[in-house]
Amino acid sequence: MHILATGANGFTGRYFRKVAESLGHTVWPLAADLTDKSAVCDEVAQVRPTAVVHLAAISFVAHVDEIAFYNVNVLGTLNLLAALAALPVKPKKVLLASSANVYGNCITSPITETQQPYPVNHYANSKLAMEHMALTYGDRVPLVIARPFNYTGVGQGQQFLIPKLVHHFARRDRIIELGNLHVEREFNDVRMICDAYLGLLTNGLPGQVYNVCTGHPYTLKQVIATLEQITGHRLDVQVNPAFVRANEVRRLCGNPDKLIGCVGRLKNMSLAETLTWMIDDMI
Repeated sequence: MHILATGANGFTGRYFRKVAESLGHTVWPLAADLTDKSAVCDEVAQVRPTAVVHLAAISFVAHVDEIAFYNVNVLGTLNLLAALAALPVKPKKVLLASSANVYGNCITSPITETQQPYPVNHYANSKLAMEHMALTYGDRVPLVIARPFNYTGVGQGQQFLIPKLVHHFARRDRIIELGNLHVEREFNDVRMICDAYLGLLTNGLPGQVYNVCTGHPYTLKQVIATLEQITGHRLDVQVNPAFVRANEVRRLCGNPDKLIGCVGRLKNMSLAETLTWMIDDMI
């Protein structure tokens, strides 16, 4: 495949590009600013991809510029899809990376793709809006929507929870300030996520939504205990009210059956293996 990748130089994009190229695919990193409709159209026409993976987004839930979520995540995606729809030969598959955050707080767990979304923050709202907008191009572009649950790895920004924790343990700090300690998440490995994306580019059915997950969640206390075991260091964990989000999603755990049925079982590192990889990179 000749893959056009947005966000190719970001956290996920770097790993996706590595695995795709190792399997013989070519990857063209989109250089144009997604919010520049003309530039996106010109570059897409130049590249003429056979497949597209759209990873670029503002993904930090607490990002201070709320308007930017919609300018990039929705309107930027609109510009990309309009450019793809204008090609004389359309890509065979276009993968849009959405987010499991669109589900919000729901009683059912693990969550299947049939669960009604109920976003509770601007990031999630922008991703769900992106999905709905994208489906208006479904008759012109073969779209597959991926909803990844939380994942991490070497190179993720320290504004995110797991890299922040790893950084404090690697430095052997005495205290760490966190927000809500009662959250429960899947913390999958970015390399598994990229394997899933590549599998969905090959086998995903157009018009379908796939949870990218393992169904194995961890409490924040379990993550901290695992880091203590890896490093032999203990942190004094303190709650900073400024970090507590009133609309925090308490538990996010996905059902991977549909994904497995499409791409097969994927190898995912254990939490301890992923955290050890991250610790080793920081020491």
